[in-house]
Amino acid sequence: MPFPPGGSTDTLARTLGASMQAKLGQTVIIENKAGATGTIGTAQVARAPADGHTVLVSSLGPLVIAPHLLKNVPYDAGKDLDLLTVAVQAPNVLVVPAASPYKTVADVIAAAKKSPDKLTFASSGNGSSDHLTAELFWLQTGTSGVHVPYKGGAPAVSDLLGGGGSLVPEHQCDRAARQRRQAARAGRHRLKRSALMPAVPTLAESGVKDADVYSWQGIAAPKGLPADVKAKLHAALIAALNDPAVKPKLLEVGFEIVGNTPAEFAAFQAAESARWKKLIEARKITAD
Repeated sequence: MPFPPGGSTDTLARTLGASMQAKLGQTVIIENKAGATGTIGTAQVARAPADGHTVLVSSLGPLVIAPHLLKNVPYDAGKDLDLLTVAVQAPNVLVVPAASPYKTVADVIAAAKKSPDKLTFASSGNGSSDHLTAELFWLQTGTSGVHVPYKGGAPAVSDLLGGGGSLVPEHQCDRAARQRRQAARAGRHRLKRSALMPAVPTLAESGVKDADVYSWQGIAAPKGLPADVKAKLHAALIAALNDPAVKPKLLEVGFEIVGNTPAEFAAFQAAESARWKKLIEARKITAD
């Protein structure tokens, strides 16, 4: 787990862990190895023996964003990992503290245009999907702000709720974010309101086009897994995602189950990598 405890990816790892342990007959240990936008923990997995005993549970950041954003990433996301499955996905949401004067997306846009580069925009870290969501939001609305990266989604939301930030694009599955939802959510594959937040308009409904972002969490292993080991791990993961003791917990916190094949994951990773590379280049985004 290349992020701190408490965030959405950590929630997924710990929820799946118990089920995987029972299905594989192996002890499952969740190790949080945070830092450098998730690339430190991802590199650790890439260097591990390809024996099936080490797997990576990661958001899209280290897999399709950080390689285009950071210099000298210590792995090749397209070559050094065996992709197993995109486990879940969730629409990103834009939230502000309950005491904020901004009550709608229009309020946020108006404030950003009135005082460029004044609003702070917290994220779970440089290169995270919420960081890039903010950049996409600025691009599509012709506004700008100050990006404040944290070492994970949990500390970003915690500081936001404590009054330490103005805005944060967060994953729908973060409970704290849902408690403070004041603005919009948009989905990559469909532009309709979230079933968990039917009263909250999408960004498209709020007049912001083409800023829809789905965060997703995938599971991978070091490159070179034996075919039988890869098949066993994938089968156990799909079974865990659909476990009657697990699936409701994931749905409850806002995850949508994906559970695709390694080949589908590889094609999806390539498309996502191209999408974010284009935005990073267009916005001249750096990790500073």
